[in-house]
Amino acid sequence: MSKAISAENISQYQSALENTPASDVLQRGVMNNGILKSAESTLPQTTMEQTFSIDLETGAVANQKQSGRCWMFAALNTMRHQIQAQFKIKDFELSQNYTFFWDKFEKSNYFYENVIKTATEDIDSRKVAWLMANPQGDGGQWDMLTALIDKYGIVPKYVMPETFSSSASNQMNAVLNQKLRKDAVTLRGLVAAGKSADEIEEAKSKMLSDDYRILAYSLGTPPTKFDFEYRDDDKEYHIDRDLTPKTFFEKYIGWNTDDYQSVINAPTADKPYNHLYTVEMLGNVIGGREVRHLNLAIDDFKQIAIKQLEAGETVWFGSDVGKESDGKLGILDTALYDKNALFASDFDMTKAERLDYGQSLMTHAMVITGVDIVDGKPTKWKIENSWGDKAGQKGYFVASDDWFDNYVYQVVVNKKYLPAAIQDTIKAEYDQPTVLKPWDPMGALA
Repeated sequence: MSKAISAENISQYQSALENTPASDVLQRGVMNNGILKSAESTLPQTTMEQTFSIDLETGAVANQKQSGRCWMFAALNTMRHQIQAQFKIKDFELSQNYTFFWDKFEKSNYFYENVIKTATEDIDSRKVAWLMANPQGDGGQWDMLTALIDKYGIVPKYVMPETFSSSASNQMNAVLNQKLRKDAVTLRGLVAAGKSADEIEEAKSKMLSDDYRILAYSLGTPPTKFDFEYRDDDKEYHIDRDLTPKTFFEKYIGWNTDDYQSVINAPTADKPYNHLYTVEMLGNVIGGREVRHLNLAIDDFKQIAIKQLEAGETVWFGSDVGKESDGKLGILDTALYDKNALFASDFDMTKAERLDYGQSLMTHAMVITGVDIVDGKPTKWKIENSWGDKAGQKGYFVASDDWFDNYVYQVVVNKKYLPAAIQDTIKAEYDQPTVLKPWDPMGALA
């Protein structure tokens, strides 16, 4: 039987508070300064200095501003690092707005297809409710970005520059999501009325035409051809005419996107290590690259990231950046706030418990550009963020190795750095991965 809180209980709790050592001092401190400032330790500020045994030169950081495009910024940053070094173009950027446009457009179609697929389910089914909660948003995964690049290519930033809505996406998202939910009403109605597949497809095509117009007004019209014009760091002038976005990617990046693998560290009971996973209804490009996560133990997970850094290539990664972090200082460290001591309580949870019970999941993507190796083991990691140069140290953060263990969930590495047996597993399971539910924490969008 449920039991209410009694007056006697409250009296006991008040007595326990009064008997807590220095409770009056602690109470004043928290009331005046807030929890985090009151619990903050100064030790990480002395141990998390930005000196690393492996430190790749990457230049000035980018700024995603008031948008949720960190996954795009992080991925395009790993690619621009190569262009900067190979062609000697300091602080060069690729257009995040270009990929943003196509992601929004493809997500609209992806949403429509899932609405049609689930149209016979009750409107209050968990799957339909999950779809309608956020028809599309700014976030994404590495595989979703490569699906866009494979189909549409990329362009330099000046070819499709930022707009009001790319830098502050709330208004555009609100309008587009209103439109998508309205279209969901229509599509479900067409299915309920027994309309043919051709009739439904015709209605969907008209909807997509409207979506394209909304995005073009908000973000601009994506270019089909352009000239790549620049002056390198030696003041030499270069121009490459009549490039398409795809030929630009092939010529100036030249990656085979299939060479790169998303690797996760999810130590939950439902995800055995050394196997491949996907997430139902997670994606953007219909018929494009699908999400595939390889789950590895944390030590293996870190070692492949280190191998890629040692080879001179930066690493895209996803983490829960809001946990145990100070954005102003640019410090990510589990020793940053001692809430246990402040409240005389136990807040500790394992990584698996945080995932299972909703305390943590991936919220932000950044780039690993360095690591400090001491006695063969990593002690701290250098991070390139996309919040501009006012955060951290000119935009760069430092993460303790313990924070990495606890709050980093995904890295993307070239498959050549994976053991041969793991590469064989990827090939064997790629077409039949374990399918996770849409709301699984490994489906979180950075």
